[in-house]
Amino acid sequence: MIKTVEQHILEQQTNFPHATGEFSWLLSGITLATKIIQSQIQRAGLLAILGATGRVNVQGEEVQQLDEIANRTIVHCLASRGNVGILVSEEDHEPHVIQEAGQSGHYIVLFDPLDGSSNINANVSIGTIFSILHRNPAADGKNVKAHILQPGVRQVAAGYVVYGSSTVMAYTVGHGVHMFTLDPSIGAFVLAQENLFMPPDGKTYSINEAYRWKFPEGIQRYLDWVKLPEAGGYSLRYIGSLVADFHRTLIRGGVFLYPPTTDAPQGKLRLLYEANPLAFIAEQAGGLATDGQERILDKQPRTMHERTPLIIGSKDEVERVRSFWLE
Repeated sequence: MIKTVEQHILEQQTNFPHATGEFSWLLSGITLATKIIQSQIQRAGLLAILGATGRVNVQGEEVQQLDEIANRTIVHCLASRGNVGILVSEEDHEPHVIQEAGQSGHYIVLFDPLDGSSNINANVSIGTIFSILHRNPAADGKNVKAHILQPGVRQVAAGYVVYGSSTVMAYTVGHGVHMFTLDPSIGAFVLAQENLFMPPDGKTYSINEAYRWKFPEGIQRYLDWVKLPEAGGYSLRYIGSLVADFHRTLIRGGVFLYPPTTDAPQGKLRLLYEANPLAFIAEQAGGLATDGQERILDKQPRTMHERTPLIIGSKDEVERVRSFWLE
C-alpha cells in the first residue's frame, strides 16, 4: 500500500512529539519546494538555466543559476506556511524574517537549497539539506540571531533530498530515519524504508585526497593505514557532492571526512546548514558525527555561516578515524 511522507508523519504523531498536523503542513512546504527544484534540474539544459550567474554568495562561492532558483523556490513555498517565522539560507547574508507569521511563526527552517551545485554541469547527483528548529524560548523575541544560533541537539527535525537517478528524501524527527522516493506518476514522495539503520562499520572512506598534505597528521596516518593489507581492503569513493556522499554512506556504511586544512583550519562545511542536519540523521541511524574533537550536535554556533570540520558515518569507522587523529 502506498504511503506518502505526509501520511507517514501524521500516522506516527503519537510516537513523535513534534509530528503534529502543523508540522506536517510545514513538511509539505518542503516537499513541494523540492519537487519544483527536481523538475527544474531535470529540464535545466532545455531551459538554458545551466551555468553561473556571475554573482558570488556570502560563502565566497560562485552562484549557479539553479542555486538562485532553488533558493527562491524554498523561500516562496515556506514563507506562506504561517507557522514559519524565520528562514535561513546558506545563499543569503541575512535571514528572512516572516513578519506576517507573527506569534504563530515558531518554526525556524535553515537550508542549503542546492548542495553540490558546482557539479550541475557534470550531471552529478546534487541535493537539498534542511534543518528545523523551534524559536529559542530563552532568547529575546527581537534578537533574531539568538533564535537561530542554537546547537544541533535542539533540532526538531532534519532531512535531505538527493536529485539523482531517482529523487530520494530522508528525514528524522528524532525517532529514527525514514526514506522516501519520489514517484513521478503521482507526484508524491512514497515510503521506501522505515527506521533505516546505518551499518556500524564499512570498508569505504570518502575524502578529497588531493588535499592530503594539508590535513592534520592524524588524518594523514589514517589515510596511510587504510591502504595497508592489514586494514582489510578499503575503497575510496568520493563524489564531491556532500549530500550524495552522505547518502551513500548512510545506505552502505563507511565514513565521510572533510577535516580542517592548513588553508581552512576551521573547516569548510557549514555547521547550521550541512553538518548539523546530517549529524542528526547519522545519529538517529546509529552513526556518529564529530569535528574531530567534539560531537557536532553539541557545538554552540557563534555565527550564521560558521564552518566546521566534519567526520561522519558508521559508528566504528568514525571512532577509528578519531583514534588516529587524537594519537
